[in-house]
Amino acid sequence: MTKSKINLPFRVKFYKLIWRARFAITPLTKRMLDISVSLIALIILSPILLVVAALIKLESKGAVIFKQNRIGLNGVPFTMFKLRSMSCDAEQQRKNLEQSNETANGVIFKIKQDPRITRVGRIIRKTSIDELPQLFNVIKGDMSLVGPRPPLPDEVSQYSRADRLRLAVTPGITCIWQISGRSDIPFKQQVKLDIQYIEKQNLWFDLWVLLKTVPAVLKARGAY
Repeated sequence: MTKSKINLPFRVKFYKLIWRARFAITPLTKRMLDISVSLIALIILSPILLVVAALIKLESKGAVIFKQNRIGLNGVPFTMFKLRSMSCDAEQQRKNLEQSNETANGVIFKIKQDPRITRVGRIIRKTSIDELPQLFNVIKGDMSLVGPRPPLPDEVSQYSRADRLRLAVTPGITCIWQISGRSDIPFKQQVKLDIQYIEKQNLWFDLWVLLKTVPAVLKARGAY
């Protein structure tokens, strides 16, 4: 009995230390994974980025990189980078296309045959090449490799209190609904999957999502 009384407090302290260390080291490990994978990916994929950049420039006038305001962790805005896949006046044209929105609930704006998308744009959106510049966002710390997709400010203005829960973590390049059907997933289901990710996120789950992203990109389901 005496031995048990002496050892029990030590074990309790030890398990508490391990539990705290789990939460202390997970964000650091996630950040290290984000930076290392992003740097390696940029080095390997740089020839593709250069070729695509040249094709975008040849097809239409305008900047190669499209910069857009997005909402990040805790509702803080940041500038997200993409390879331009639309005409330069795409934002102005959207006003005339609002009635053609094909997503449920109307929070997200998506059209399968969007007339604003260029020929090169259709290819890079189908293959997700247009998302590659977001690796720079990851290195900057605005985004993570895995996490809920960063929404537009006008989308957030339509969020319910429950929808805003998805802003509780750093947004990512890929997420659960991105590997489950992308734009084919209704908005409310996207929110549900994002919250599921937030509740169970850990390093191993992030690695699983990253691995699943590869076949999801190859299948191109819901990519438009």
